[in-house]
Amino acid sequence: MKKETKKLLAFYRDLPDEVAQQLLDFAEFLAARYKVEVKEISLPEEISRPENESVVIAIKRLSATYPMLNKDTLLNETASLVSQNLIQGRAAVEVIDELEVIFSKQYEILIEELKQESAE
Repeated sequence: MKKETKKLLAFYRDLPDEVAQQLLDFAEFLAARYKVEVKEISLPEEISRPENESVVIAIKRLSATYPMLNKDTLLNETASLVSQNLIQGRAAVEVIDELEVIFSKQYEILIEELKQESAE
C-alpha cells in the first residue's frame, strides 16, 4: 500500500463517523468527476536469469521484469540483501534467489490489492 494511501486511511479512521462519511462522499465525487479507471497490471516481463549474475544486475533485471512494482516498497529488503552480499560475503546466488522471491511476492500482493479494490 502506498504511503499516501496509508496516510489517507489513518485520517479516515481518526475522524468522527459523520466527518468520515463526508470524506468518503467527497472521494466518490472526485472519482466520478475524474472518471477513475480501473488499473490493469501487466504480466511480468520474461527476462531470463543469466549465469554468473551479480546482485546489482539481478536487481536491475528484476526491476525490468516487474516495472509495475513500487520500488520504495522493495528498497529496504533489497538494500539489506545487497549489504549481505557485499559486506557479509553471502553468496550472490543465494541473495538473487531471495530477491526473486521478494519481487514475486510483491507482485502477488499488488494483484491481490487490486482484486480487493475492484470488489469494493
